[in-house]
Amino acid sequence: MPTVDPATPAPTPTPAPAAAARPRRPRPTPGKVLAWVAMALIVLVTLFPFYWMLRTALSTNASLYEDPAAVLPPEFSTGGFARVFGAQSQEEALAEGGAATSLVFWRYIVNSLIVATLVTVGQLLFCAMAAYAFARLRWPGRDLVFGIFLAGLMVPTIFTLLPNFVLIKELGLIDNVLGIALPTMFMTPFAIFFLRQFFLNIPREIEEAALLDGVSRVGIFFKVVLPMAAAPMATLGILTYMTAWNDYFWPLMVSYTDDSRVLTVALGVFRAQSPQTGTDWAGLMAATLVAALPMVVLFALFAKRIVNSIGFNGLK
Repeated sequence: MPTVDPATPAPTPTPAPAAAARPRRPRPTPGKVLAWVAMALIVLVTLFPFYWMLRTALSTNASLYEDPAAVLPPEFSTGGFARVFGAQSQEEALAEGGAATSLVFWRYIVNSLIVATLVTVGQLLFCAMAAYAFARLRWPGRDLVFGIFLAGLMVPTIFTLLPNFVLIKELGLIDNVLGIALPTMFMTPFAIFFLRQFFLNIPREIEEAALLDGVSRVGIFFKVVLPMAAAPMATLGILTYMTAWNDYFWPLMVSYTDDSRVLTVALGVFRAQSPQTGTDWAGLMAATLVAALPMVVLFALFAKRIVNSIGFNGLK
């Protein structure tokens, strides 16, 4: 049996490797705390109107008059949305304090879709052509004409309403969806400037190579330039569609009946058709929420693309 020499020292245990030091999180400074608090307040102020619209739309008019400062719906009801979509009879609407005349909601949505689509498609096509001409083609007076276009950015829209109205009246397009879309359907100075900034960044070597292959200038524009400009074209299309959808004053001037009335104007008409007891706030807020929701969702989905495209084009 082996024996252990008492003079032999016992082996010392190998120390375990020290745990990797975790990086310390930087302590929040008072400046960062104030910045986050300010951002939170801005978000709350921005979202509060949408919350108040939803709270009002889900209430009855009688309960709103009894407790107008309630944070939550005083009396939960979906009657406002039912009146907007025509799913409520006049007797039921009057019982809830709603408007006796129902809102022709679907017709107004179709009119808004037609106007916004005409304006968006027209601006994308014609403004892209003009922007390419200003960016690539050389012709006498190009810079002077472009300067005149840029000067149009400084002209307030209110100054062009009367001339546009006279022109639309002479064309016989009053109370017509085409008359609503026509003044902004062909071009806007911002759209031309926006696309020109992108076209200037396209290398000329690509177009010269296409010219050597026998492609015409028109073919280069449609087959080479436009596919490369898909991102800024999509961004411009989203911004234009949102602007056309939310436009109010010009459609109010030229549309007088339900045949051409768009959604934004119809909301004001719906308020004017209120009963004697007061404004149908539940129905009005329900209609406003439904009208604004598509644009809110559209911007939320493409907000990052819009910001990146504007930054890439140098519009800061």
